[in-house]
Amino acid sequence: MTFFIKTSVAVSALIASAGLASADCGIESGSVRILSNDFTAARVVADWAEKCASDTVQVTRNQTQEHKNIQVPALSTNPAKYTVAMVASNSVVPLLNDDLIRPLDDLIAKYGQQLTDSQKIVVDGKIMAIAFMANSQQLFYRDDILSENGIEPPTNYAEFFAAASKLQEAGVLAHPVSSNLKPGWNVAAEFINTYLGTGKDFFEPGSAKLAMDQDAAIEALENMKTMTDYMSADWATYDSNAQKPVWEAGEVALSIGWGSIAGSYIAEDSPSPDIAAHTSFAAAPSLGDHGIPAVALWWDGFTIAKNISDEDAEASFRAMMNGISGDMLAENQDAAVWLIDGYTPTKASSGVLENLKAGARPYPMLPYMGLLHTALGDNLNEFLQGKESAQQALVDVNAAYTAAATEAGFLN
Repeated sequence: MTFFIKTSVAVSALIASAGLASADCGIESGSVRILSNDFTAARVVADWAEKCASDTVQVTRNQTQEHKNIQVPALSTNPAKYTVAMVASNSVVPLLNDDLIRPLDDLIAKYGQQLTDSQKIVVDGKIMAIAFMANSQQLFYRDDILSENGIEPPTNYAEFFAAASKLQEAGVLAHPVSSNLKPGWNVAAEFINTYLGTGKDFFEPGSAKLAMDQDAAIEALENMKTMTDYMSADWATYDSNAQKPVWEAGEVALSIGWGSIAGSYIAEDSPSPDIAAHTSFAAAPSLGDHGIPAVALWWDGFTIAKNISDEDAEASFRAMMNGISGDMLAENQDAAVWLIDGYTPTKASSGVLENLKAGARPYPMLPYMGLLHTALGDNLNEFLQGKESAQQALVDVNAAYTAAATEAGFLN
């Protein structure tokens, strides 16, 4: 499969005035059944899709962090359990591999005039998904604590660890750092972020054969291990949900977190308004002398299931167009780094946009990348806990990935 997306982000235009969508969005009938991850921007989009519900149009949703485990079996039935699957750079791949989503070209021609080229995810010449937001992890920092201690916001990990050490040694914070290192998906994502920051690739060109650079992979692992030196003893429980209350409790001053939740850290209704007022964002730190943010760029968007009626497909597409409309955008500028025409950057989006400007690399949209992600998630924790060497962790990853890729038919 050949993947293509124009990675430009509309950041300069002002929001154009637009008429409010009619109560039924012009949809005569149909069933709209949405499956998605559960975070602020996804909830907002679903809220606006639900505005299309009427006596003849049903709109339901299942927003759960288990969506990646649900989507393939749910869309494999005929008819599919869900008509819409909200996806990201990695989660769209299994749906493509199993031919579970439909091309959107015809629906876009009829109802997608508002879409920009940067929103259209093209696979082998057909538009298979619509991206509505850009995402990446970024640096979160307490500008008051750093300023009071004479620390500039770090731009690389050497400065990041020096800042953490200074805060720790001065007794300002016992554990000044947090990051998503929970075993499984999260710790794998952190390795991928960090390894991408070395400038190296994961696979041989045009092949599923794993070809990680040994020195670069060890550099990435050792950087992750150093992170744990400045984190709470329960760092292995940290994902996005666990990080936020720690930040709001004032226990952390430096964090690597998702841009998609940055707005909630500085929201007016924050339970810790003083901390929210002094929360700032920047590009993810670079690694060593490589000079690019050690982070993966992502997009989030939606697809339409293949195994559903054309009526439900049309209703679902039109409801999702309302979900990502200019009216939605006008009320939710802070909810994401939107790839929607008329988006004006906000403070919450600053780290993601700085990653883009600094040349951060995209998460690899390859059919076998998910197998590597799983192998990493299953085999890095023992190294981070000091129970085995980085070299042994990489041997374990290679063996697990090779077995999975062979079984899946990607390797002979």
